[in-house]
Amino acid sequence: MFKFIGIVAGYYFWGWWGVLLGLFLGSIIDRIRALGQGALNPLQNALRQAVFLETAFIAMGKLAKADGRVSEAEIAHVEQFMQKLGMTPEHRQQAIGWFKQGAVAEFDLEPALRKFMTFCGHTRNLKEMLLVYLIVMAMADGHYHPAEEKLLTAIAGRLGYGPEAFKHLLDMVLNQSRFSGEQASSAAALEDAYKALGVSKESSDAEVKRAYRKLMSQYHPDKLMGQGMPDDMVKVATEQAKEIQLAYDLIKKERNL
Repeated sequence: MFKFIGIVAGYYFWGWWGVLLGLFLGSIIDRIRALGQGALNPLQNALRQAVFLETAFIAMGKLAKADGRVSEAEIAHVEQFMQKLGMTPEHRQQAIGWFKQGAVAEFDLEPALRKFMTFCGHTRNLKEMLLVYLIVMAMADGHYHPAEEKLLTAIAGRLGYGPEAFKHLLDMVLNQSRFSGEQASSAAALEDAYKALGVSKESSDAEVKRAYRKLMSQYHPDKLMGQGMPDDMVKVATEQAKEIQLAYDLIKKERNL
């Protein structure tokens, strides 16, 4: 079991030399488990990270092609995304390959989602973060095409989100993505702030605080890394947390919390 995980993760991160290292480490962990001692498995975590990246870029490609053509804005978004991740040239080429694979018109996304659910499906935060990245990708060209909405809704359903739950997440992410600390304390900005937290003006102070703390917990770097999100993608996730903080600060100011 873990020998296989070690081989796959080793090849992904270090090439053929990594296969030998992964085989060696995987064998050790298998022996430890056989002795009944139990152990946390860093190789399994590494494999989860690899699957998360693969699924993210394949799904981005599928989403970009959903409206019939991959726009320059969408390509620029993916380029910027890879830059933020600080990918090595080798990993960059692999990510581009995944994106192009997903962008093939007849490509079937189901096997990739099935693989993702096998390795990452038990962790709600990883599923939610994948959807967050895809929602932001859908808005990269400034338009939320009906075909993109249909595909995103289908992906969300495959990850265990019903229509209402996905709509709630969509509203939050769209408002988090456009919320800016430079906004004045206008009624429109305040409304965006409430939507970014997934609450309303009618929510109590306690409900607002609870929503804020829940979101910040979901975006916490240690929690995301512990659940298998790649380190560099955690850095991107923290940008969303900053928007949440800005939204909460505006609400606090308005409510004198």
